[in-house]
Amino acid sequence: MHIGVLTLALSIEQADSLKDKRQVIRSLAQRLRNAFNVSVAEVDELNIWRRSVIGVVVVSNEARFCNQVLSKVVDHVEADWRVVLDDYGIELL
Repeated sequence: MHIGVLTLALSIEQADSLKDKRQVIRSLAQRLRNAFNVSVAEVDELNIWRRSVIGVVVVSNEARFCNQVLSKVVDHVEADWRVVLDDYGIELL
């Protein structure tokens, strides 16, 4: 069993409150869940309006599949106009 972990550091420039930020993050997380069948959670910078750290996890019997899915998630997030991808890291366990 292989576990792929993706950490995304995001900026949400349009957020003027925690409510705005959480709306964007909740929507993005749901889209990722639906499109890629991954687990998603906000894992850091929870109370900072314009920043967020998102964790994305996928489990598979092949490490290559985990890496492919997480790379597609990164591409999807980069294409989302509501957020700016500042940094990301992929780890395979």
